[in-house]
Amino acid sequence: MSGGRVDPASLPGDLERVMLRDALRALLAANWPPEGAVARGADQAAIASVWAQLALQGMTSVGTDRSEGGLREIAIIMEELGRAACPVPMLGTSLANLLFAQCAEPAAQTLLRGLKDGSIRLALALGSFEPAGVGSEHRTREQPRASRLTLVDGGLHATHVLARSETSAELIIACLHEPGVNACKTRAMGADGWTEVSLGAAKTTWFMLNRSQAQDASRILRTALTARAYGAARRAFELAVDHAKQREQFGQPIGKFQAIQHKLANNLIALEGVRVALAHVTAAYDLQQDAWPYLASAAAAYACEALRKVSLETQHALGAVGYAEEHEAPRHFKRVHLDTIAVGGAQAARAELASMLLDSPRPELPEYDLGIAGNAFRQEVRDWLSQHWTSERAAEFERRPFAEREYDESFARDLGKTGWLGMSWPIELGGQARTPREQIALLEEIERAQAPSRFGATVQAQALILYGTPDQKARYLPEILEGRAMHGMGYSEPGAGSDLASLKMSATLDGDEWVIHGQKIWTTTWWGQYMFLAARTDRHARPPHAGISMFIVPMNAPGITIRPAVTMYDGSFANIFYDDVRIPKDALVGPQNGGWKVLTDALANERGLVGGGIAIKVAHLFELLCKDLRADPTRGSDSLVRDSIGRLAAEIEVARQLMIDCAERAEHGAIPAEMAAISKVFSGELMERLGESVLDLLGPQAALSQGAPGALRNGRYEQGLRHSLMWVISIGTNEIQRSLIAQRGLGLPR
Repeated sequence: MSGGRVDPASLPGDLERVMLRDALRALLAANWPPEGAVARGADQAAIASVWAQLALQGMTSVGTDRSEGGLREIAIIMEELGRAACPVPMLGTSLANLLFAQCAEPAAQTLLRGLKDGSIRLALALGSFEPAGVGSEHRTREQPRASRLTLVDGGLHATHVLARSETSAELIIACLHEPGVNACKTRAMGADGWTEVSLGAAKTTWFMLNRSQAQDASRILRTALTARAYGAARRAFELAVDHAKQREQFGQPIGKFQAIQHKLANNLIALEGVRVALAHVTAAYDLQQDAWPYLASAAAAYACEALRKVSLETQHALGAVGYAEEHEAPRHFKRVHLDTIAVGGAQAARAELASMLLDSPRPELPEYDLGIAGNAFRQEVRDWLSQHWTSERAAEFERRPFAEREYDESFARDLGKTGWLGMSWPIELGGQARTPREQIALLEEIERAQAPSRFGATVQAQALILYGTPDQKARYLPEILEGRAMHGMGYSEPGAGSDLASLKMSATLDGDEWVIHGQKIWTTTWWGQYMFLAARTDRHARPPHAGISMFIVPMNAPGITIRPAVTMYDGSFANIFYDDVRIPKDALVGPQNGGWKVLTDALANERGLVGGGIAIKVAHLFELLCKDLRADPTRGSDSLVRDSIGRLAAEIEVARQLMIDCAERAEHGAIPAEMAAISKVFSGELMERLGESVLDLLGPQAALSQGAPGALRNGRYEQGLRHSLMWVISIGTNEIQRSLIAQRGLGLPR
């Protein structure tokens, strides 16, 4: 890939990509419908006909002119071909278009013209791209001997074949219609997935690659294969979801059973992870970003495993109907498995990631693009922290017990002077109207500096902005903005956790006062000045959540009894008893009995960014892990350690891209509840996996707690594992989130 960044305005936009997808899906629906697709796959005339139509619509030349389409557009084409199980030889065509677009050699231009007008159909010898040339034999210029090309994609329907030389610095093109050339089917996964080609003495054309092209070739192929596998997996998954809605057992649709809902929710989480990874890596290639190689390896390392697991779980949900060959699902199962093991598959991609992280002095993960404003603000926060969170201040803070590191009042007040505690608020209320990506920049830099991460009152401030009276806004918002007040959240009760609609705490109006009575449990910010409290103001309301109201309660009000408890992650929460606590009538936030909407509206975007906050914490802890492994060459060179690092790196990149996806959705409106849940579930459980992996990779020292002799990173590793449990439980347990994903995201019955 040539150096220098590309102006995004010079490339196709989102609208053009939507139009491309729609056009291709319509073409395939008309000419390659699911019925009979397997039989047509052996019909050379049918393949030639579809290829001619693809050429007529300009799809066989995508990649030759970046202003008309690049890797993002190629990924869409490959995805749609995967959905339709259409085996036209697009893989080799796409690689040639991207690599030879700037090549002035007459042979290259002749090839590109033939691809564009449809007269050339170019197969690709995947075997020649296997690590260390596994599975293929090549000819060399000095040895014009017979050549055998294996794992050829599209070989039975092609006019030419593309392969890589033994040196990896050259590509070879051979015509399949010359005398002595022979192509035969290679049965794989129970289907005619690949071919084997014997070139004999056929004439070949050689193309020298520059270093960048040679390095990019395998990554481009893995990305294109991932896109095709994703299309196949997504199509089969959609069939399984439809089946779950229609198939009845025990008198109800099987999609109503929680086991099926959670299985399909897990699949959607994985598929969305692959989707965002593909979108990000293809954009990085088209925009010529420095992080492209890393992102390409991360996308393949995650997707190659995730898609295979999805294809298995899809078959489970379909049951016996799914393994009948006349059904669509088997062909997609086979496609997923063939495409995700080629060109080294996940193992090679994980090895590449480990090399980037452990063999070079890379101190941090690649920075993702937060846009012009987000990138500038990231640097502004970094500069501010260098002045206000000095090494001396950080060292003193690090010596405190974890319970005293949850919140630092002086740091909160320092932040209050910047206005950043109201960074997303409207300007007329003292805010800065910054974007969610700028909020991510702040959280990211705070975490990287290991500064206190508890500050502000995002949910409570949002509730006040949306529903507060002018007097409430004037009283409470300045305190939050300046870092002078913290607000807790009083939701959970002994009989009401995730099912908040069943809460029992009562609030009764008595003259000009509300009288609060009841108990809240597991309240974390119990030490704050105020509590944002949910209480029932109509015990007879139907549905039950219609009788809930929200209040701001001063925590020094008479009648409040606080019983703190230490959590297993060294933090604290409290059981709080409210015994006839009297608060003014104007402590009600929003309408009486309208608290459910106040709460859900305030939580909407906050929940969407919760997963991002977890992802930032995971990424920083992973960076520390990589630094410690680089400092220990014995551990860092172990093959199992490196494979684990590659797997974690790929999953962390997916978590970060789910975070960015939610932020971008918030900037364009609201984050769908299922997408917020997907980000939260994925990142929370990744935090658990990272904590467990650290113990395996660093051994007993990683289990030593703060203050213990020899504790690594002041006990940060083991404390992170213990803390991870909170994130999969709080703000709606992951099990409840999976039900939400299934019901809202997939439309499965309640």
